[in-house]
Amino acid sequence: MSERNTIRWEDLGDGVVGLIFDDPEQSANTMNRAFFDSYLATVDRVEAEKDSIMGIVVTSGKKTFFAGADLNDMLEATKETAAEAFADATNLKRAARRLETLGIPTVAAINGAALGGGLELCLSCHHRIAVDDPKIKVGLPEVKLGLLPGGGGVVRTVRMLGLVPALMQVLLQGTEFRPDKAVEVGLVDELVPTADDLVPAAKKWIAEHPGAQQPWDADPNYKIPGGTPADMELAMNLPAFPANLRKQLRGANYLAPRNILAAAVESTQLEFDAALEVETRYLLDCATSQVAKNMINAFFFNLQTVTKRDRPEGHETFEPKKMVMLGAGMMGAAIAYVSARAGIEVVLKDVTLEAAEKGKEYSETLVRKAVDRGRMTEEKGQALLDRIIPTADPADAAGAELLVEAVFEDVALKAKVYAEIEPYLAEDALLCSNTSGLPITELAEGVTRPADFIGTHFFSPVDKMPLLEIVKGDKTSDETVARTLDYTAVIKKVPIVINDSPGFFTSRVISRFTGEALGMVTEGIPGATIEQASGQAGYPAPVLQLADEINIETILRAFRANPAATEGLEAALLVLEKMMEAGRPGKLRGAGFYDYEDGKRAGIWKGLAEMFPPVADPSQLDVIELGERMMVRQALETVKCFDEGVLETVAEANIGSIMGIGFPAWTGGVVQYMNQYEGGLAGFVERAREFEAKYGEHFAVPASLVEKAERGEIYSDEAVATPA
Repeated sequence: MSERNTIRWEDLGDGVVGLIFDDPEQSANTMNRAFFDSYLATVDRVEAEKDSIMGIVVTSGKKTFFAGADLNDMLEATKETAAEAFADATNLKRAARRLETLGIPTVAAINGAALGGGLELCLSCHHRIAVDDPKIKVGLPEVKLGLLPGGGGVVRTVRMLGLVPALMQVLLQGTEFRPDKAVEVGLVDELVPTADDLVPAAKKWIAEHPGAQQPWDADPNYKIPGGTPADMELAMNLPAFPANLRKQLRGANYLAPRNILAAAVESTQLEFDAALEVETRYLLDCATSQVAKNMINAFFFNLQTVTKRDRPEGHETFEPKKMVMLGAGMMGAAIAYVSARAGIEVVLKDVTLEAAEKGKEYSETLVRKAVDRGRMTEEKGQALLDRIIPTADPADAAGAELLVEAVFEDVALKAKVYAEIEPYLAEDALLCSNTSGLPITELAEGVTRPADFIGTHFFSPVDKMPLLEIVKGDKTSDETVARTLDYTAVIKKVPIVINDSPGFFTSRVISRFTGEALGMVTEGIPGATIEQASGQAGYPAPVLQLADEINIETILRAFRANPAATEGLEAALLVLEKMMEAGRPGKLRGAGFYDYEDGKRAGIWKGLAEMFPPVADPSQLDVIELGERMMVRQALETVKCFDEGVLETVAEANIGSIMGIGFPAWTGGVVQYMNQYEGGLAGFVERAREFEAKYGEHFAVPASLVEKAERGEIYSDEAVATPA
């Protein structure tokens, strides 16, 4: 029993009690042991004093309403401690049910983010009021961490919204809603302009609803909106859910979505308290799994590490007001958009005004979609577009504090455009290149201030991909790193900072993914089997489809431009060259590994089987092993990146691999994949050696990895140990 009280009891007048979540030892409220004990004691007091209480307002003394479960506890959950965890969850849910069924109207006054367990506490109240602030987020994002809402979230959303809306809008996507959207969905009932309006609005509702109950408690014949599986119409459509989920997951190792679906469906066929128990069992099945630990480690702890990394000290905060974007092609146009969206004036420069204006059309299209969908007002959209100035005249860059370059991947060409634009920039302007693999140190020779030059490798589509790979050249100064991190924060990207190397980290490691898959083509493994293997491994896009979308010609050019980074990719080069000889450079030209009709994939190109005849009996191929080969290959290249000083932290390797190059998220990232391998690093080394014996020396294990495995260690950072 904790002695720390995390819930303050306040008299709000008129018989209304305020229960204020306010953990004195944490900046945010979480469901830790102190909260459990405080909540149970508070409910006991409410029950004892219920005759003198007219209503309850549940709110928070923090900037956020409630942050949800303590994820450190989730990391420690095991099969052996599951019984204790089940008892804790059951006691908490029973306390919430006691409060919910006392006949005292209870209102959640949401003054900040209410996510996960925080929203579940609100759902157990009879009414929910939130401040109409777009910065506030409301939702049940547990699925993104390999978990499910286990504090009543599944059971209550299904009963409130109906099975289909609860699954499709809230539970399976883990969407975080703005308050106005939460009202549309049905998670929030009422909005007020400011936090000061919350308690008066709550007291007003309480006065109008004495003896309030949840609709499923008030009416013994309450029917879930849309019905249950016992209803013919829903029963006929229900089989589509597992089928669609299988299609979406493609057999990848994600337990949480399957458990959410099962818990939701089963909850409709049980009385309320029994449904809560089923939900708890499905939660613990997830929480004690390795996948949940991997995803919590990556998407909470590792992500916090990289987003809150220490900025080099002693340098003023960089707040660029004007930048020049060199190159208005696909990447340049998109970088211009995210920069203008962040409030920066962008001079979009290309060789001709026509090309620059065409680049601005990219932003015009995105703004039009955002306005049509209600995500942006006409005024804000026009203001964004007004900040993008297309031009062919370098003089229009006068005074720009920031340069980002995204022209053709050619060292001489980049040097030429730098020389043309540099005289017009502010004298201390930050100089950035969006190259995806050319050495930053070499490119820095093309500018007059190499200390101010740095790589900013964006990922396509820039407006959706969260990662920015920041690459330090040999002469890049600490101030330049600090200013680049400031720019990254302004445009709301997730930064990883690495050291210069041909291909950097992400391009180098993703080339091993495509390289291994293309090598399989030469082994006679059918394209469809390769696609199934990569999808089943958990990659977000099947590998041959990805190659088509990146563009085969682009991949081949990158391989040839960085021969030092392409060791072991000889088979892949052969396939790429033959595809180019066959006139199939990718999706953009309507012909690649896939055939295309009106820009849409129309099946794998049959000529691939003629070019590389398939094995006699494809049904005997081990699809799991094929996917594992791709992951192991990428992991071994990551070890080399550590050995060569390209990577500095485990957190950056994990986040960069997931957010930048689509390494299967269920693994927790490329380094965590090795750490959590059965048998630890020693087990991973053994498996890699098996692959080396079967498939070649490109699976050779670096000595540093062997030594770490022999010492019984795992890869970890000092600040955040990566749990195996």
